[in-house]
Amino acid sequence: MKIVEFISYLQNLGIKLWIEQEQLGCDAPKGVMTPELKQNLIACKTEIIEFLRQGYKTQEQFIKPVSRDGKLPLSFAQERLWFLNQLFPNNPTYNLPIVLTIDGSLNILALEQSLNAIIERHETLRTTFSDFNGKPVQIVAPVTDVKLAVVDLQNNYSPQEQSEKVQQLIRQEAIALFDLAKGPILRVTLLRLDGKRHVLLITMHHIICDLWSLGILVKEVSGFYAAFSQGKIPVLPELPIQYADFAYWQREWFAGEVLEKQLNYWKKQLTGVSPILKLPTDYPHPAKPTFKGGSKSFQIDLDLTKKLRQLSKESESTLFMTLLSAFFVLLSRYSGQLDLVVGSPIANRNRGEIESLIGMFVNTLVLRADLSDNPTFQELLNQVRETTLEAYAHQDFPFEKLVEQLKIERNLSHNPLVQVAIALQNTKMESWNLPGLRVSQMLDSDFTRFDLEVQLMEVSSGLEVSCNYSTDIFESDTIDRMIKHFQVLLEAVVTHPEQRVLQLPIMTQPELNQILVEWNDTKRDYPKDKCIHQLFEEQVEKTPDAVAVIFEEQQLTYFELNCQANQLAHYLQSLGVKPEVLVGICVERSVEMVIGLLGILKAGGAYVPLDPSYPAARLSYILEDAAVPILVTTKSVLSDLPQHSAQVVCLDSDLETLRSSQENTVNEVRSQKSEVRSCFGNGDLSSSPKTFHRSMRGFRPNYFDNPAIGVTPENLAYVIYTSGSTGQPKGVLISHQNVTRLFRTTESIYNFNAHDCSTLFHSYAFDFSVWELWGALLYGGRLVIVPYWVSRSPKEFYNLLVQHQVTVLNQTPSAFTQLIQVDREYSADALKLRYIIFGGEALQIKTLVPWFERHGDRFPQLINMYGITETTVHVTYKILSTDN
Repeated sequence: MKIVEFISYLQNLGIKLWIEQEQLGCDAPKGVMTPELKQNLIACKTEIIEFLRQGYKTQEQFIKPVSRDGKLPLSFAQERLWFLNQLFPNNPTYNLPIVLTIDGSLNILALEQSLNAIIERHETLRTTFSDFNGKPVQIVAPVTDVKLAVVDLQNNYSPQEQSEKVQQLIRQEAIALFDLAKGPILRVTLLRLDGKRHVLLITMHHIICDLWSLGILVKEVSGFYAAFSQGKIPVLPELPIQYADFAYWQREWFAGEVLEKQLNYWKKQLTGVSPILKLPTDYPHPAKPTFKGGSKSFQIDLDLTKKLRQLSKESESTLFMTLLSAFFVLLSRYSGQLDLVVGSPIANRNRGEIESLIGMFVNTLVLRADLSDNPTFQELLNQVRETTLEAYAHQDFPFEKLVEQLKIERNLSHNPLVQVAIALQNTKMESWNLPGLRVSQMLDSDFTRFDLEVQLMEVSSGLEVSCNYSTDIFESDTIDRMIKHFQVLLEAVVTHPEQRVLQLPIMTQPELNQILVEWNDTKRDYPKDKCIHQLFEEQVEKTPDAVAVIFEEQQLTYFELNCQANQLAHYLQSLGVKPEVLVGICVERSVEMVIGLLGILKAGGAYVPLDPSYPAARLSYILEDAAVPILVTTKSVLSDLPQHSAQVVCLDSDLETLRSSQENTVNEVRSQKSEVRSCFGNGDLSSSPKTFHRSMRGFRPNYFDNPAIGVTPENLAYVIYTSGSTGQPKGVLISHQNVTRLFRTTESIYNFNAHDCSTLFHSYAFDFSVWELWGALLYGGRLVIVPYWVSRSPKEFYNLLVQHQVTVLNQTPSAFTQLIQVDREYSADALKLRYIIFGGEALQIKTLVPWFERHGDRFPQLINMYGITETTVHVTYKILSTDN
């Protein structure tokens, strides 16, 4: 390991090194300096002293104070936070709220003196940020005494009310916005619950404070309070510089050779990497994030932690490097990316002058891993070790400057370059030590700055892990699942580090059982003794008065549609139609078209759809190839048909007499309702439609009844011809059970029901129409037949969807792309869609981005059905989001 990498590694662990009277000085947090680390430090002692000595020669030894007369610049980290505040002025994401519960006799005066003392000591706590000619500058306010705000809650509330009030005030304080230009950017409020119980609320903006700074705040306020409460004057060594001096120095230092050297490293390191980690999310990234966050915690037990430490030791790596490598594997498996980056916060306190300053010093290191050759985990760990050590050696380069120099495209919906972060803390935060008081601290926030942030803490019982995530894009269950996968992965890497990363297991045993056993149990109960038309007839019995089909100004109820289809079926049977007999149907889209399809099925035949818009050559080929003995059509279409030998049945002429007879019969039935009503005690017939319509059978001729046929589910239902793009069109034979099995298999996906309204948008000679037609009529829904001219006008079609409050829409991706363009002209809630189901052609996810940006996580749910036909046993589908 190079000496510069070793020193950077020590600094990342919080170990401080310096030269004192030609000796090496060292200070390490409790528990960090292991025997192995100490031995390595002793072995490298001479080289470390020489490196530090050379460093002092090549750099200015100290950061010097600068005049406060001019315009003081912001540090790079501050500038980014100032920029974000301008971009999202009403966003409290970068508030740092501290809640202290204090039990005991609190000396409020001493507390107030302590707060004033630390504000006086650290200029950054009294600094504001103004815009000067388009650039931000720091303005340090003079020292003035601040009066501690006290809210008395001890006499006016019951214990329950007091507790609720405290939580309300904590929440209000945590989200109250800061005015960075006017200040103050530090707020302190004391809640008095009774004489011996208080809650102290301290809130700062991240622009003046980081996690290390909180430790300084705790330590110094505790020291000040200890002195003031005893009537003493606290004495602390004077700070050599203030934060504004560091900000000025940083701007000066990152110029010329230093900038070029560090930038060259990062440019080389990050060349070609994707700036977006494409994790699958539950919801699309919103155009403007809310930064609202959730949190999940779990523990890696001591046994697994010891194994991880042992693997790290054997690989000459740190525990963080091993955990980071496993995290890379997890993210790669989730995203499908083999070359990816994550962020890792680093304290960046590598100079003696700034160690005791409160301020925003933390930097984000961009760590990259390449899994493209499917390395073993051991090989990946070696790669990550080298990458991490090199990053530590170049940790001074500000992340904000890196994004700027790499010209990363900025998008409000994503953090630039890094959307996921991971950190390992070796020591717990400094504890409050206020004499005579018991203090418990809570650092809590409902906000997150990353899509996902994993924080690990070494404890005596193993590793505590906290996962903070954006609730804009993730559900709680998704994070739970990811946590379980991470734990499975960690167990695997300590057991088989020689295994290749793409073969490492991540799934839990219940998940494996579900995929390998449960989901492979493809046997499904479906009505093996029922045909399509028989399932429709059952629905007629359930909802006879419900509207079944709509076309322009026409509509038929289930009862009326069934009667007219029965009429046609009886007529077709008289012409010799029976099971396995093919019946051609060439009808323009209309109510008659649905009657024709149902009538053919009810007669026992199988329909062969011939779209009147097809070229004559295609119609001629199908008629000849199918050799249909009977052709159902209309007079308006008949004259355009090519020559054929089939017997013609015209729905608008041959059946005119029967239609007239049917209308007379229906009128007769309606006129006799009074007679039937008397049988039900003059009650409301609508309360028992099934019973009423059964009673009507005695008042109508038998050609309205369901015909008796010998058709079985194994018999043909229809024959649809392929496009012929690879040769001559071929007829695909589909049985009744193919269709009924398909719908039964997908019931759990769609839950089609009587409240749904679907459209028949596609040609009934296209198999997508099967979903539209029977997805409505077998479940009691309404089927809206889209007129041909409407189907060719995206705007008119959109109006139809709104008019009829359509809930289920089947679309090819190309047709839906045109609807997306029209959608922008309407309010976001104009549509009442429950599902949009894609099929028929390949779907490009990027074409849906405008839809996701507009509608976000609201319904409808978009589902891509692929590899699915009436003959499939497995149904394969995907619920879509922008990151699929």
